Amino acid sequence: MNEITDETETTLASLHERLEREAADRGLVDVAYRVVDSPVGRLLVAATEHGIVRVAFESEGFDTVLETLADRVSPRVLEAPGRLDRAAAELDEYFAGHRTSFDLPLDFALSRGFRGEVQRLLPSIAYGHTTSYARLADAAGRPRAFRAVGTACATNPLPVVVPCHRVLRGDGSLGGYVGGLDAKRALLSLEAAA
Repeated sequence: MNEITDETETTLASLHERLEREAADRGLVDVAYRVVDSPVGRLLVAATEHGIVRVAFESEGFDTVLETLADRVSPRVLEAPGRLDRAAAELDEYFAGHRTSFDLPLDFALSRGFRGEVQRLLPSIAYGHTTSYARLADAAGRPRAFRAVGTACATNPLPVVVPCHRVLRGDGSLGGYVGGLDAKRALLSLEAAA
């Protein structure tokens, strides 16, 4: 049986850091990613040169998310934690209750059409507040498209950072959430406590 020693782990980490540096220096990384721990579970955060392109819950399957990024954005995807230090810091501040909005550049490459329009409206929902799918449809200029708004929220590639968790059903019930209802409740409770 092969055991991985501390020395082997250190060597592998050093080699990965070298790969990360050289790939960045040569412009070979189009999508950098890292995994961060949070109170709602581990989150994969990915960015292009334009900004954060994807935030994913572990329940979505990180390998599946990375494959989708390779197919839809670029096959040049690399775990490069250093490129996402700012995003990780802002997420930590948010979960600690010290940040009410994100100042990260966003890349909406995975958001198109009406879904993209709705997803770009989501940051206008203030921290600690909620709105309904119907009110958001009205704000988007399509008052009867509340189901389409629900779909836009369900397919939001930037959950937490682009706050689709702040959108509820007209009766005040939670509706759905890509990270699960427990995660949605936790995010809303965090924001209500601030």
